[in-house]
Amino acid sequence: MARLFGTDGVRGLAGVDVTAGLALGLAQSAAFVLGREARSESRRATAVLARDPRVSGEFISAAVASGLASVGPTGRAARAHPPPAPAYLVADTGADFAVMVSASHNPAPDNGIKFFASGGRKLADEIEDEIEAAMSVAHAGNTGREVGRIRRFSDAEDRYLVHLLGTLEGLRLDGLHIVLDCAHGAAAGISPDLFSDAGAQVTVIGNDPDGFNINDGVGSTHLGPLTAAVLEHGADLGIAHDGDADRCLAVDADGTVVDGDRIMAILALSMAHRGKLNRNTLVATVMSNLGLKLAMSNNGIDIIETAVGDRYVLEALGAGGFSLGGEQSGHVIMSEYATTGDGILTGLHLAAEVKRTGKSLAELASCMRVYPQVLVNVRGVDRSRAGSDEVLRQAVEQAEIVLDGRGRVLLRPSGTEPVVRVMVEAETEEQAQQLAADLAAVVKARLAV
Repeated sequence: MARLFGTDGVRGLAGVDVTAGLALGLAQSAAFVLGREARSESRRATAVLARDPRVSGEFISAAVASGLASVGPTGRAARAHPPPAPAYLVADTGADFAVMVSASHNPAPDNGIKFFASGGRKLADEIEDEIEAAMSVAHAGNTGREVGRIRRFSDAEDRYLVHLLGTLEGLRLDGLHIVLDCAHGAAAGISPDLFSDAGAQVTVIGNDPDGFNINDGVGSTHLGPLTAAVLEHGADLGIAHDGDADRCLAVDADGTVVDGDRIMAILALSMAHRGKLNRNTLVATVMSNLGLKLAMSNNGIDIIETAVGDRYVLEALGAGGFSLGGEQSGHVIMSEYATTGDGILTGLHLAAEVKRTGKSLAELASCMRVYPQVLVNVRGVDRSRAGSDEVLRQAVEQAEIVLDGRGRVLLRPSGTEPVVRVMVEAETEEQAQQLAADLAAVVKARLAV
């Protein structure tokens, strides 16, 4: 049977894959596993519950609340918030865990449930497996005074805003005009106020969530509206979040997209200059552009590469005591201030670097040359043989000889589908396209099922 938890919690079509019954049972099991320490200390466990604005979050979060209360934990329910908010709040309040109902950048019909352990950390695989196993066990409901309660977390937003503003250490954004795209999502009630409080002139789009329009043609997966708004208003830069605001992508004053790799490069150089880049190291995934690695090398900064997924970046950050890591997609983790990716925090510090240096975002982004990158998904293949086929290995070696150190080849089997992803970086788009097509043909011929 397939594992219930994916790379970022439990996610699927709301009402079909993610049902009220699943949410209730999952919450009961999570309370049993994550409330273990509280029980050992003879106290009632506490939890923080939040959701993004998608309409299905109403019934799913109600089911989660019912599940928690039925087995004893006391919950504090916040209104629509990005995942970094409950991750911060669970640590700030000393709660035992947090539950976030969200499907991130997915369309409105999808939804999901993710958990944060005490201290605001994502769950390890073995803890997720424990929760999943506990779902097959009947959890006796509590009675009388042992029943949990769900209270409104009335100052959740204020706590989170004050925390984010404090990370600027007194720096103001006065004089900057910033366009924010909130993706009709969880950032809508927080990001505009934060940037305004920091002193910026703010123009907002994608800020009218109705439960159905989250990520719909706006946000970090649809940058056209943000680009148009930046050019129309003559803004200094634009910042785009996704539905749950754990991502941040940007647009400079000329309308050029600044992706997660360039954002990491800008922040890494800034932090290194200010003595805040622990061990002078950046953590990135294998999908980050070759240009990021070269830019860091040219500035004496080491890079540690991980598998794709912010959870692997988080693991490397924690294991090495590093302070910055992330993904090309805009998941950026600043571990001095957050225990998970926080797109609002990232955007705030990107704008702060523009203000601090007096340089435009385009000037800052020029620290890194982006190599043309082509990704081809080869479907209908046996991904398990991708690493052992000798003909395919030789084809990859030949492509690397052609690139002669001025590019990169990566074959990555999907973890969930019969797909092998072929990624090629080269000095020109034409060369990258040709080599990717040639390798994709070999993958299809050798691994076809």
